Amino acid sequence: MHQLPTNPRKFQKGQSGNPGGRPKIIAEIRDLARSAGPEAIETLAIIMRDKKASPAARIAAANAILDRGYGRPAQSVELRTPPRDLMEISDEELFAIVDGVKAGDQAWDN
Repeated sequence: MHQLPTNPRKFQKGQSGNPGGRPKIIAEIRDLARSAGPEAIETLAIIMRDKKASPAARIAAANAILDRGYGRPAQSVELRTPPRDLMEISDEELFAIVDGVKAGDQAWDN
């Protein structure tokens, strides 16, 4: 039988998992990309306004501009939880929840 390690931590307390820090090449690439930013936005604007460009290219350019100017839209996450403390739910209700989940149904949905 597989035994769990006595100390599941990969690093000792206070020890960094990345002692060298972020690689410098990433910072250099980021700086290069940012220096080309104004030209890239202008290129996107030209594509967005080009009536001869495909609708897909114009939409992609417009979305890229909006994403950079306003950020991407927030994404919502739906979290479904039982309506009350699990200790208060009867065995029959718990079995119904389990059966519903197995069948692809959320038994606790109202």
